Amino acid sequence: MKKALAIDIGGTKIYNTIVNESGEIVAEVEKRSTPKTFDGIKDVLQEIVKRHEKDADVIAFATAGAVNNQNTALLGSTGNIAEGYPKMDFLGLSQKKVFVENDANAAAWAEHILGASKGCSDSIMITLGTGVGGGIIVNNRLLKGKSGTAGEMHFKMFPDKRRYCTCGAYDCFEAYASGRGLMLTAQEFTKVPNITTYDVIAEVNAVLNLKHLDGNLLKTERLMQESENKYVQAFLKWQDDILIGCIGLANLFDTEVIVLSGSMAEFVDVEYLEKELNKEIVATYTKVRHASAGNYSGMIGAALLALGIGVNKEVNC
Repeated sequence: MKKALAIDIGGTKIYNTIVNESGEIVAEVEKRSTPKTFDGIKDVLQEIVKRHEKDADVIAFATAGAVNNQNTALLGSTGNIAEGYPKMDFLGLSQKKVFVENDANAAAWAEHILGASKGCSDSIMITLGTGVGGGIIVNNRLLKGKSGTAGEMHFKMFPDKRRYCTCGAYDCFEAYASGRGLMLTAQEFTKVPNITTYDVIAEVNAVLNLKHLDGNLLKTERLMQESENKYVQAFLKWQDDILIGCIGLANLFDTEVIVLSGSMAEFVDVEYLEKELNKEIVATYTKVRHASAGNYSGMIGAALLALGIGVNKEVNC
């Protein structure tokens, strides 16, 4: 069975492991902080490849940033990673086959083959973390677009330059739906300039534990009973901004399922989103699910794509 050395390069962490054709992680997952400079990232990648390429048939990178259609190089990246990073020469890191894919696209593929969208020909992955990423699968094919940037979640939410986005534009979906977006929304609602994302989540969790709230209600419905709380108001606004984006995507792509992943996804009430989403779409019913392929779905998906797993399959829901 063939194997891939899978490396996930994010804005804060770099992970690596070995993944086989079944999508199984067959070696220890190594983790380190992402260096703040281009040269630092390059040195880390060279060291990982040098130590582990002997154990793999291909080298698979899941990376922040837009990747070209040849899966060989970055076209660009946002402000969540070191300046100059798009110039990284991935092919020069190994004499073996090297495959590069956007991390959200890779995670979408892992969910498509093994996880929450398995068995569906059409699905959308939204990764909610420090930023927001996306991967779109149409007719069992990863949608890349003419250059490779399809699925980037930088469509405009509002027209009047309310909030700056890391991509350089204003009012993108990422600027509102990300962890940073929740922080900024909370600062607007509370008028507290140093409030953090963690402060909001801690307060929301404390509210959800109040004994007088009806435990049979959806999480969002319970929070609505405490609507005077500014932290709760900010959280509900953040979740509604995610909903607005999901409505647009569902109407645009007529997708079977929207899968939410990433460090912020666990706080989203997917039952509420699914209920409200389907009041607003013109197509048939669209499911909303949490990802199930695990925290390493980026590495797994990149490995599966590099090994050609599922690339030419035909599946219908």
